[in-house]
Parts: sequence; structure tokens; C-alpha cells
Amino acid sequence: MNIQIFGKKKCFDTKKAERYFKERGIKTHVIDLLDKGMSKGEFNSVKQAVGGYHNMVDDNSKDKDLLALFSYLSEEDKEEKLLENAKLIKTPIVRNGKQATVGYQPDIWKNWS
Repeated sequence: MNIQIFGKKKCFDTKKAERYFKERGIKTHVIDLLDKGMSKGEFNSVKQAVGGYHNMVDDNSKDKDLLALFSYLSEEDKEEKLLENAKLIKTPIVRNGKQATVGYQPDIWKNWS
């Protein structure tokens, strides 16, 4: 298993995801979304795995102004804005090859082999 965890340092769900894999002896590669971000290829892979960028948006983002701006953008601009502003992405994003989840999803992770 090749697990990548995209998260934020202060996100409790990201810490829980890291602990989940650590307790099972599964090595992970943790990437700080706010520091490093996601490449366009990684973003597209996750978007395809989770059923579209709509499922990646954090509706509880602390940056309410940015979230409001995002909601008024045209559909074609939203994806680019989400890629540019990692603050709007729900975390953790956990990838295993072409599989991916958004949020804390241990029920799905236990079925990955």
C-alpha cells in the first residue's frame, strides 16, 4: 500500500488519519496542503476518485469570505480556484494509488489492500 495523506497541521481529522495508519503499521507520506499544496495531476486524480471537485470543498472552512467568493464563481473557474486555495479543501485527503477519500473515512480504508 502506498498511502498519501494530504492534510493541514491543525486539522484533527488529519491527525486521526495519520494515527489510524500508524497503529496498523502502514507507512504513509504526509503532505501539508497549506505548505506544499497539490499538483494539478494529484488534484485531478483525487477529483476523479471522489466523484468531482464538489466533494472536495470544505463547507466549514474558517475563511468565510473566500468560501463566499467561491460560491459565486462560474463552474469553470471553481476548480482552478480550489486548486489555488488549499484552505477550501476538506481534509484529510487520503490516496492509495487511484483510490482516494476526503475526510476521515476508516470504514473505506480498512477495505484497501
